[in-house]
Amino acid sequence: MDKKVVIIGASGHGRVIADIVMKSGDQVLGFLDDDRELPKQIAGIPVLGVVADYEKYEDAYFVIGIGSAKIREKIAGFLKQRVLWYTAIHPAAILSVLDVEIGEGTVVMANAVINAGAKTGRHCIVNTGAIVEHDCVLEDFVHISPNAALAGTVTVGTRSWVGIGASVRNNLRIAKDCMIGAGCTVVKDIREPGIYVGTPAGRLVK
Repeated sequence: MDKKVVIIGASGHGRVIADIVMKSGDQVLGFLDDDRELPKQIAGIPVLGVVADYEKYEDAYFVIGIGSAKIREKIAGFLKQRVLWYTAIHPAAILSVLDVEIGEGTVVMANAVINAGAKTGRHCIVNTGAIVEHDCVLEDFVHISPNAALAGTVTVGTRSWVGIGASVRNNLRIAKDCMIGAGCTVVKDIREPGIYVGTPAGRLVK
């Protein structure tokens, strides 16, 4: 049976998720967003109200369409055990059939590749064209940006964000709460939270 889905967040990211839901054969009921200045419809999809209106949609599944890991975590905590979570996987994504695990509420976008033995936590984003190679682990609320590439057996810590086009060498670990800049090349473990830029990636000290 087709699932009825409510998307939390009516931004561009939310619209991309709406497209995934529809292409997966499910129904988008609309968006919930705390911005009360939004129009009544976005791209022809209703704006149903604010996040607190989730109670009106008891039979729906929910997915968070917000890029910020901290905001996703806050919303997921607020709605924990109150809603059913929808995991959005674009039909054009490539997922191995061998021991891949995708956590609840995670979004996998078009042309992403997730290979054998890889695992994601809850409410992760594997963005357009990203590569998550074999045996990688993405902890909760991780975001892998478009065209970023993780070689085999990489672990990315909770709430970390790997920027567009970044590359991470195999067998490495990235600590929680890191931002890996666009185009970075990570060649050794990143042990402390922070912003990392350049090739090879180094911590940006303010």
